[in-house]
Amino acid sequence: MSAPTGRAGRRPTIKAVAAAAGVSTAAVSQAFNHKGRLSEATRRRILDAALQLGWSPSAPAAALRNARTRSLALVVRRPTDVLGSDPHFSELITGIEGELAPRGYGLLLHLVTGPPEEHALYERLAAEGRVDGAVLTDAREDDTRPALLARLGLPAVLLGSPDGTAVLPRIGLGDQGAGVTEAVRHLLELGHRRIAYVAGPPELQHTRVRRAAFENALREAGLRPFAVLHTDFSERRAVGATEALLDAAERPTALVYANDSMAVCGIGTAQRAGLRVPRDVSVLGYDNLPLGSWLHPRLTTVDQQVQRVGAAAARMLLALCGEDVEEPTLTGRPRLVVRESTGPAPG
Repeated sequence: MSAPTGRAGRRPTIKAVAAAAGVSTAAVSQAFNHKGRLSEATRRRILDAALQLGWSPSAPAAALRNARTRSLALVVRRPTDVLGSDPHFSELITGIEGELAPRGYGLLLHLVTGPPEEHALYERLAAEGRVDGAVLTDAREDDTRPALLARLGLPAVLLGSPDGTAVLPRIGLGDQGAGVTEAVRHLLELGHRRIAYVAGPPELQHTRVRRAAFENALREAGLRPFAVLHTDFSERRAVGATEALLDAAERPTALVYANDSMAVCGIGTAQRAGLRVPRDVSVLGYDNLPLGSWLHPRLTTVDQQVQRVGAAAARMLLALCGEDVEEPTLTGRPRLVVRESTGPAPG
């Protein structure tokens, strides 16, 4: 007796089952392979849809899916010069590797420069079966990657705050706005009123959240931002933004940067201009990377526990791949770390 077929005599597909059950193709695979963390109701809905359509996984396909590569991908969309100068990602990788290595998994780092290259990479990884899953960084506004990964059936975790969608599991980076708000309030308490913000690319989700928090904190104090300049996180753009701010007829008394690497550039640029930090201008970063504690003056910054973010992402992705791991410990609220690069407003 032949297997039931779909419309126009076509054999039913896993995509048809996923559509009928209202889930991703990855969830269908998990239901039949008894992997992942599907609820019993979701698993039953998938099996009922498959039964109704007459679909079942073929033996060769099931064997291929069950062949683990024990490799996970970390895909980063940044220019190589920016990535090379930003210790944020080395901290993130340290957190991920700390979870993968003891379980015999490896991490493949992929650098891409734009959406077409990134999308093509995911399609190739899924088609060739080179990795068991992927970590996605830098959640973006109108992000098309979650839907793509769900369609490809490649397990993935996205680093970024929830935005109301549930296409991919996410590891929240804490309340990004709260960290910036605390930083601005610290500067206000020191008497600063001309506060500028050197931000990251405007299309990134955390850039939008942090900028809104920066402007709201000043608005609550009856102030307007002195200036907000967007950069690509590169040293060159950080130096250029700092020079533009300090060369103005009326310069800011405090500079807030979207990451520690740019803040380090800011301190150096101010010192080369003959300014003293923090006596003439205060500087504040974001990430609390180790290099900040070795500067002179030591960097005031916001700690978002980057290694813990990487570890939590790795554990969540391992669970999606069917490994028995503990629930990831999500990071808490970013906190301000006050050091010597911020001080009372001049004059």
